Amino acid sequence: MPAFPDLKSPIVMESSQAEELQGNGDNHINNNGKLEVEYVISKKLQLKRKAEHLRSDLIRQFDNHVSELVDSLIEESVSLEPAPVPANFSPPMSDKERSKLGNIRPPHGEGKQFVSRRSLLDELFEVNHIRTIYHMFIALLILFILSTLVVDFIDQGRLVLDFDLLVYVFGQFPLVMCTWICMCVSASLVPFMLFQTWAVSQCGSSSHPRLWSLLYGSAFLLYQAVGLGFLPTYVAVSNSLPPASCFIVILEQVRLMMKTHSFVRENIPRVLSSAKEKNSLLVPQLNQYLYFLFAPTLIYRDRYPRNPVIRWGYVATKLLQVLGCLFYAYYVFVRLCIPQFRSISLQLFDLRALVLGVFNSILPGVLVLFLAFFAFLHCWLNAFAEMLRFADRMFYKDWWNSTSFANYYRTWNVVVHDWLYYYVYRDFLWMSGKRFRAAAMFFVFTVSAVVHEYILAICFGFFYPVLFCLFMCFGMMFNFILHDQRKGPIWNIIMWTSLFLGQGVIICLYSQEWYAQRYCPLTEPSFLELLTPRSWSCHPHEDTMVESQGM
Repeated sequence: MPAFPDLKSPIVMESSQAEELQGNGDNHINNNGKLEVEYVISKKLQLKRKAEHLRSDLIRQFDNHVSELVDSLIEESVSLEPAPVPANFSPPMSDKERSKLGNIRPPHGEGKQFVSRRSLLDELFEVNHIRTIYHMFIALLILFILSTLVVDFIDQGRLVLDFDLLVYVFGQFPLVMCTWICMCVSASLVPFMLFQTWAVSQCGSSSHPRLWSLLYGSAFLLYQAVGLGFLPTYVAVSNSLPPASCFIVILEQVRLMMKTHSFVRENIPRVLSSAKEKNSLLVPQLNQYLYFLFAPTLIYRDRYPRNPVIRWGYVATKLLQVLGCLFYAYYVFVRLCIPQFRSISLQLFDLRALVLGVFNSILPGVLVLFLAFFAFLHCWLNAFAEMLRFADRMFYKDWWNSTSFANYYRTWNVVVHDWLYYYVYRDFLWMSGKRFRAAAMFFVFTVSAVVHEYILAICFGFFYPVLFCLFMCFGMMFNFILHDQRKGPIWNIIMWTSLFLGQGVIICLYSQEWYAQRYCPLTEPSFLELLTPRSWSCHPHEDTMVESQGM
C-alpha cells in the first residue's frame, strides 16, 4: 500500500497554508474590491522557498540512507569474501611449488599480502569533524609556546627563544650520521653477498651443501651480532650519545637487523626449492634488496604495489609535521615534565611522591604517546612511502577503537606486529608443530619486552626495567583479561584508562630515575648498584643539585 503523508507533515501544512492564502485572497478581493498583487507575490515566493528547502532536506536524507545502506553491504561482502590481491603485486605460485615449499616454510599460507591502500588518518582528515581535532592539537601547541614566552618574559624581563634541550638531546649529530651511513652500507652489501654465495653453493655442483649452509649461516649470525649488534651499541655507549641521537642509532640498528632477517628468511625456501627441483636459481636482484632496505615495511617481497607519481607537496607536508611534533614534544617536556621532576627528585622516594608523580605525568605521557604515533607511524613512514612510491600505507589500524589489548597490540604498530607475527609467532608454532600456542605468545611478548627495554637502557644510560615489567606482567595479563570477546564502549573506556595510567607510570619513573642518576652519581659502581634504581636511595646535596639544574 502506498504511504500517505501525515496530516501534520510539512507538505500538508504547506498545502493548507496555500488554501488559506487563496481563501484570504478571495476575501481580500471581495472585501476591498481589488487584488493586492505584491501581497500575493510575496506569499508565493515564501511558499516556493519553503518547498525548495523541503526538497533539499528530503534529497539529503535520501542520500544519507543510501550511503549507509551501500556501506553496510560493502562491509558484509568484505567479511564474507577475502579481497582479491592483484597478481602483479606478488609472484603467482603453482600448486606443485606450494607443496614443495610446504615442507620448508610454515604451513600457514603465503604470508602477508601487500595491496595499494591509503593510511587511515589521511582518509579521516578529509572529514571536517576529525580535522577539527587536529586543529585543537595545533591550538594547544600555540598555547604551550605562548605560556613559555610569557613565563620567560615575567621571570627574566625578556623573550627567551632558546632550544637548549633540543640542542642537547640531538648532540654529536655528525657522529650519528657517520654511524648510520656505515650501518646502511654494511647492511646493503654483507647480507646480500653472503646470501648470493650461499645460494650458488646450494644450486651449483659444490659438495657438502649442509656444510656450506652451516658456514654461511654462522657468518651471517656473526655479522648480525657484531656488525649490526655490538659495534653501533659500542659507539653509542662509549661516546655517551645524548638520548635522541642514541635513539637514532639504536632504532636503526634494530630496524636493519629485522630487515636482514626478513630478507634471508623469505628467500631461503626459494633457493632450497630450486635446488631440490634442479631448476634455475631464483634469487633477488640487488636493486630489489636495496629498495626493501628503505621501504617502510619489515616483510621482504620482490615486488610491492607502487604509485605512478611522487607527490612532493605531500612529502614536504609530512616532513613539516614531523618537525612540528618535535617542537611539540619539546614544549611538553619544558612546561609539564622538567619543572615537576626537577623538584620531585630532590625529595625522598615514598609512596605519596610516587602516586602524585604518576597522576601528574598522565597528561604529558598521553601527549607524548600521540606525538610519537603521529610523527613516526603516520608522517615519517608516509613521507618515505611517498618518496619510494610505496603504495601499501597500512602502517597502523584504528587502534583507538580497540576494546581489548589484544586488538590494540595488533593495530597500534602494524609494521612491527607483522614481523613478530610471521617470524616469531608463526615460526615458533611451525617448529613446535602447533602444539604450544600459549608459549608462542609468551615468547613474542618476551622478545618485544626485551628489545624495548634494551633500547631504553642504552639510550637513557641506566637500567630500570619499568617497560619490561609492564609488558610481561600487565601486558600479558590484560591480553588475556581484555581479549577479543570483550565488546562495547565500556571496554574501550577501560582500555584507554589503562593506557593513560601506564603512560603516566612510564614518564614518572623514568624521569625520576633520570634526575636521580644526575643528582646522585656513583664514581665506581658495582654490578649490583648498576642494576639497582638510583631513585630509590638518592639524597642529593646542594652542590650536586646546583650543578645539575641545567639538565
